[in-house]
Amino acid sequence: MFRSPSKAAAFMFMLLLLNIACEATLNSKYYKKTCPKALTTIRTSIRSAIARERRMAASLIRLHFHDCFVQGCDASILLDETSTVESEKTALPNFQSARGYEVIDKAKSELEKICPGVVSCADILAVAARDASAYVGGPSWTVLLGRRDSKTASRTKANQELPSFRDSLDRLISRFQSKGLTARDMVALSGSHTLGQAQCTTFRDRIYSNSTNIEAGFARKRRNRCPAVGGDANLAPLDLVTPNSFDNNYFKNLVQKKGLLQSDQVLFSGGSTDRIVSEYSKNRATFNSDFASAMVKMGNIKPLIGKAGQIRRICSAVN
Repeated sequence: MFRSPSKAAAFMFMLLLLNIACEATLNSKYYKKTCPKALTTIRTSIRSAIARERRMAASLIRLHFHDCFVQGCDASILLDETSTVESEKTALPNFQSARGYEVIDKAKSELEKICPGVVSCADILAVAARDASAYVGGPSWTVLLGRRDSKTASRTKANQELPSFRDSLDRLISRFQSKGLTARDMVALSGSHTLGQAQCTTFRDRIYSNSTNIEAGFARKRRNRCPAVGGDANLAPLDLVTPNSFDNNYFKNLVQKKGLLQSDQVLFSGGSTDRIVSEYSKNRATFNSDFASAMVKMGNIKPLIGKAGQIRRICSAVN
């Protein structure tokens, strides 16, 4: 007949389970003891980078988004190509458009000086996105921490799973739902296009289409920097009104048929998300709140936690 374990043994077992559970859950105080200056160190690096180039705020938010949509929020987007790593940097949605790698590398370098081997590149990406938003007048939010870095990347998945500027509304909703995000989350996150710029090649078809779903004067003005042939890399602001400030003008633009990308304008084109766009165009506070909530949800897409993955010493290479 088996004897029951002692109360002491049972108590120790429960403590072990509790410790494992705590280690395997993202939380905002993750570095409180191991690297108490982690968040202020990242914030300093991010603010410095955006002060030098305002456009960097949009790039850092986008970098976190493009990371989380491929393999989860694991910093796979930061890995360079090697004989064993298929870099996502060269995937079509990222190649010559994803930016800010050096900003993350700089923040990581500063962290390695004060607490080597502690703060993950995946967490730096998450904090950088929040700090970028706040610096240019957008919302802030509590970032949950404790992600670890992947040892792999996938150019194939990046090409397949990242949203495209050509996507229909149904396709966009489906892509976001596959990551656990709702249509409302999708519209809110799309609002990050209140910042940043797009290359001519991504909106040429729209401004030369003679479509009824684009304001004629807006299309004519955009053609000045985007000829019918050539100039593929020429840039235009996604929000012509306030391109360097985080506000809700992006949604006001959509209501006026002034969305730069087709994937922007489909959010307000007689479909199921029109109501959300209209709401955000009238209520900046609601948009800010929903954007912050959606960023927290996005940052929780399949993170590596506990003993999975590793803490990279440099963000562009596996240890």
